[in-house]
Amino acid sequence: MIIQPRFVTEPWCVRELGLNLAQLAQSESVFALSNGHIGVRGNLDEGDPSGLPGTYLNSFYERRPLPYAEAGYGYPESGQSVLNVTNGKLIRLLVDDEPLDLRYGELHHHERILDLKSGLLHRIMEWESPSGRIIRLRSTRLVSFTQRAIMAVRYEIEAVGAPTRVVLQSELVANEDLPTHSADPRAAEVLDHPLEAEEHSASSNRSLLIHRTRVSDLRMAAGMDHLIHGKDGVGANTYIQPDWARLTAGTQLKPGERLGITKFVAYGWSSQRSLPALRDQVDAALSAVLHTGWDGLVDEQRGYVDEFWDGADVDVDGDPVVQQAVRFGLFHVLQAGARAERRAIAAKGLTGSGYSGHAFWDTETFVLPVLTATAPHAAADALRWRLSTLELARERARMLRLRGAAFPWRTIRGQECSAYWPASTAGFHINADIALAAVRYVHWTGDADFDRDCALPMLVETARLWASLGYFGADESFHIDGVTGPDEYSAIVRDNAYTNLMAARNLHYAAEAAARWADEANRLDVDADEIASWERAAAAIALPYDEHRRVHQQDLGSTDREVWDFAASARDDAYPLMLYAPYFDIYRKQVAKQADLVLAMHWCGDSFTREEKARAFAYYDALTVRDSSLSACSQGVLAAEVGHLELAHDYLTEAALMDLRDLEHNSRDGVHVASLAGAWLTLVCGFGGLRDHGGHLTFAPRLPPTIHRMSFAVRWRGAKLRVVVTPQDATYSVENGHDLTLGLRHHGEAFELHRSEPVTLAIPPSTPLTGRPTQPEGRAPAKAHSTE
Repeated sequence: MIIQPRFVTEPWCVRELGLNLAQLAQSESVFALSNGHIGVRGNLDEGDPSGLPGTYLNSFYERRPLPYAEAGYGYPESGQSVLNVTNGKLIRLLVDDEPLDLRYGELHHHERILDLKSGLLHRIMEWESPSGRIIRLRSTRLVSFTQRAIMAVRYEIEAVGAPTRVVLQSELVANEDLPTHSADPRAAEVLDHPLEAEEHSASSNRSLLIHRTRVSDLRMAAGMDHLIHGKDGVGANTYIQPDWARLTAGTQLKPGERLGITKFVAYGWSSQRSLPALRDQVDAALSAVLHTGWDGLVDEQRGYVDEFWDGADVDVDGDPVVQQAVRFGLFHVLQAGARAERRAIAAKGLTGSGYSGHAFWDTETFVLPVLTATAPHAAADALRWRLSTLELARERARMLRLRGAAFPWRTIRGQECSAYWPASTAGFHINADIALAAVRYVHWTGDADFDRDCALPMLVETARLWASLGYFGADESFHIDGVTGPDEYSAIVRDNAYTNLMAARNLHYAAEAAARWADEANRLDVDADEIASWERAAAAIALPYDEHRRVHQQDLGSTDREVWDFAASARDDAYPLMLYAPYFDIYRKQVAKQADLVLAMHWCGDSFTREEKARAFAYYDALTVRDSSLSACSQGVLAAEVGHLELAHDYLTEAALMDLRDLEHNSRDGVHVASLAGAWLTLVCGFGGLRDHGGHLTFAPRLPPTIHRMSFAVRWRGAKLRVVVTPQDATYSVENGHDLTLGLRHHGEAFELHRSEPVTLAIPPSTPLTGRPTQPEGRAPAKAHSTE
């Protein structure tokens, strides 16, 4: 398939020219701003029209009932849904008594620019009202990385051609009407107008609304303050009700005259703090940002983003589409985690209500590796959030009659929220995903305090889970049965290779950590016999292999099943399969929703030879339909490793453009943060060949023909390491890190890297060990236009 562009291709901006109301919701996701604490969708300033209004606070949710046709032991009783909280984005405009609504009048020009270098969203517009009055509008919006509670908008209008009477209305609105959340009337009732007013107040240009949720009993406060500028002598009035506050300012503009308003909005929420405490918190945040001022806030934002790009940017020469897309993806990854500060990173970040705002395993498997290498503080905070839910995970394990901790498949607060247990409760690999993300952070940063206080308890409790879940069989191997691996088109299987390999590493690293922190482990009731049992299980882990086909099996016996009829599915346009076929049929056939064994060969690659990877990649690529946005990047990483560089580039393109081209037709609900992280993974781990097995950095770079040069940086143990790759060689340098000496490997060759002494090494030739793999009919990866 050829994918058409919607946004102008530029290296550091995402620019939309014109306005397509049919695609408004997708643009709102693309132009969403967040800092990990506050998230605001890219709705038009005036509010109407909109695709999906949305303002979110991380982990601010409401509980709702989970419906079941039949009850069952261990089923979660309630779910959690992220809430659209008080909307502070709104600035309505009336032009000679006619509301600015782009469905009426004539739109001469409309342009939105997400500036990835400054962290600002700009809008430029010229509109003619139905009565013939013309105004120009410029607005700039930001969600502050430096002042966590603050969102701000600068909004300016100019009269064109004739005197024009204008009125600005800046609003705070709670309990906005939204599209239906759920077909379940019980859930719909809970989520309809979920905020109950507690207090409202106004003074001068400042207003405050305080609400709490009905069921989850969380309290939030939102306040706004304003500076009016442009024409002198413009007064303002403030009106307030329990769910609504509005500042109104009006005047008559001569042609060329301007009226502007700078709006600062502050948010705070808590499950424990009192109403006066929240009121004071928001009031203080507004006072602080008024002291900073708009220009100061913009300067702070640019400084924060500059620091991020200095150690995170990937410079791609030869593919401008991917260049823009990978920077767009990195920016959204930063937005998702920068100031989350011990709260979850959801699958959609804070860009939409998709997946009810839940966090899944893809946070630890796809997003945290990127943040660990580029913004390690954000990765640490996400892992500390998991630690804060450890007692809930212990309770869940006890309910499942297991030892240790069983982390939830999907959640906001830490409780299991999935009603479909074969793809959730049985997806035990999430526990190893979390544990090994903590290990990776320790390897990359050398943070001993984190290792002792955070990684150790999670490693211990997840190791206990695996020890109680698995067993030694007659073959003396350690088996784990009745689980679901990353491929959700296979469920309740024996010895899923990914799960087993990740569990083995989890057990091994738990044993190492317990030995390293003996006193702390003793306080967790770990003894020498338990450590020895973990090491024994890890060493004996079962890894199923098909001797006849000479490939590892995704799970025991998987290669013996009947192959799915891909031709029929392509003919009937029956994708994604779960919407066109019963799971019973899917589960008993050879068809993969997403990378599974291939994913294991990336993260546990030192458990396989290159020949084993090449054969397995060719075998499973022909079975993988990529009905998940998580798949393309993993297939791209392994395609690059086994020498299929052009195919890897195609998978890179798909991962990178998941939201800019709306490839799965669901970006309206929010961006796919893991797929956007996957663009970095495909470039850096695929074409850069980066691996961190055993806590050692190795590289095996090779570029596809379409990329002429690639440069990227990673943060490793306090140093910034830069790698520049050309078709002929790779140059490694350390740009800070004092007198640190790095021991690295390049295509298997060990070398040392010292500060200010770059090392350039030749890239050896490579020949793929198999022919170019095929994909299921109609499921070849997406391609961008070569002329872009």
